[in-house]
Amino acid sequence: MFLNASEAAWEESSGAASLLSLDQPEDSLPSDIPPLSVWGVALCISGTLIAAENAIVVTTILATPSLRAPVFLLLASLGLADLLAGVALILHFLFLFCLQPSHWSELLTSGLLVTSLTASLCSLMGVALDRYLSLSHALTYGSSQSRRRAAVLLLLVWLGAGAIGAGPAMGWNCLNEPASCSVARPLTRTYLSLLCGGFLLVVAITLQLYAGICRVARRHAHAIATQRHFKPAHQSYASKHSSGRGFSRLILVLSVFVGCWMPFSIWGLLGDASSPPLYTYATLVPAAGSSLLNPLLYSLRNKDIRKVLLQACCPHRCTHNMHTHNPVDV
Repeated sequence: MFLNASEAAWEESSGAASLLSLDQPEDSLPSDIPPLSVWGVALCISGTLIAAENAIVVTTILATPSLRAPVFLLLASLGLADLLAGVALILHFLFLFCLQPSHWSELLTSGLLVTSLTASLCSLMGVALDRYLSLSHALTYGSSQSRRRAAVLLLLVWLGAGAIGAGPAMGWNCLNEPASCSVARPLTRTYLSLLCGGFLLVVAITLQLYAGICRVARRHAHAIATQRHFKPAHQSYASKHSSGRGFSRLILVLSVFVGCWMPFSIWGLLGDASSPPLYTYATLVPAAGSSLLNPLLYSLRNKDIRKVLLQACCPHRCTHNMHTHNPVDV
């Protein structure tokens, strides 16, 4: 599905983003493995980087018993989803340039990418929900009951993502009907339209949650402002400076989030098999690139995760105990 990046794809008369001409029967697929291209090398390197950095995040969280708050379960789910996206890109490279490409390999990589990106987007929505609840219900959120609810929610997310990703392999593909192909073959236009519509819905819910976070933070800031006359001037300045930094980080997170997911979600609804592949690649690269940026924007910004990593790299420098979960760190 994503990043079918052989140079032959750019020469297809149909314009659909796919390596193989799917209007040919399977026995007529090319027998020669295509030559290695710069795009193929970039594909393999990006997949390796995505898989490596997210493997570090997932291993860090799972290997640290103190990282069991709901937010860390969500970050582990996000890291696992992005890890699978990196593995899918590597598999795509191997099937394309090292092994004999076939329809089943297309279905495998497409299904894995759909599953991973769906789980990644839903995990991002879960992170936003965690931020909102940790601010609006600070006294009760983070208990063992909240952790169980988060675990059940993530289980449902992964079951749903797996079911959605299994669609192409279960027959919802355009391998036998090229006219029904979308901008990302082998997905049908109906399938991709429903998928992108779901993506836009999740994006809208996530933005609404961040709007709620801003409202709660504004109320907290107002409550603190009423007590400013009890504080020294330098503390008041520090509080304002911290709030400004928090707002800047929020703008950065939202900008990356919308910039990564909106282009392909809209293009998947508007385009079809006759659309220029350049536009498909241009909108798919940010969506796949989100898996590279997520660890930097979410997991590695958390003080507890950074402390565990620093302790693993430089144990003699880490003499303090782990901090408890702080929603501002996430």
